[in-house]
Amino acid sequence: MPKEYQELVTHLMLVHTEGELTGADDYTQVFYNLAPNAYEKLVCCERAMEEVQHYQLSAAVLADVGVDTSSMLAQHYQERPYYANELVRGVRNWMERGIFSFLGEAVVLEHLLEFETCSYVPFSEIFVKQIIKDEHVHVAHGFRIVRDACRSPEGRIDAQAALDRLWPHVLALFGRDDSRRSQQYVKWGLRKTTNGELRQAFMRKTLPKLAALKLSVPEMATMPAEVN
Repeated sequence: MPKEYQELVTHLMLVHTEGELTGADDYTQVFYNLAPNAYEKLVCCERAMEEVQHYQLSAAVLADVGVDTSSMLAQHYQERPYYANELVRGVRNWMERGIFSFLGEAVVLEHLLEFETCSYVPFSEIFVKQIIKDEHVHVAHGFRIVRDACRSPEGRIDAQAALDRLWPHVLALFGRDDSRRSQQYVKWGLRKTTNGELRQAFMRKTLPKLAALKLSVPEMATMPAEVN
């Protein structure tokens, strides 16, 4: 493989692998403690287990090309360099936890759907076999939390407050529109679309869902920072 391709594949896999492990930490170190009842605590444990399984799948792909990710296991989630985002590191209450999965994990899912046809077959296979199916469940659970809250005026107010605070950070998960690396991913067939194209596709899918819940997104004054 050309050197540029090797470097891009390795970086892409490292970002994803770390993200899966950070997801497990979110569920066990943050969301579990915010959960309002035993059922939701159980769900947090189940989601964390799935995230660790995703980490193992991704780490195995990296191990096949000589990259050891075991050091990630010893890191606190706030020490990891990728996805250093308020949505990942700063969820403060259960409603924000719902927004995290409904919208934040939906952003992750958009990226994973790109990887189904990734030109590096060992990487694409793990998404087709398991990861994408699990992530659909994660997003659906977040949607349920937000939908149920929006059935009352008070709950909708809480949901809107969480959305107002976290929406810019949701969009920031896509990275910068002018990211050179995302253009290189497309060039080498690792992704089908650039960051900006993927963000626009996400918004076309998401805004009608929010409108159906009588929620609205805030105006964006600045371009989100690059994360991958």
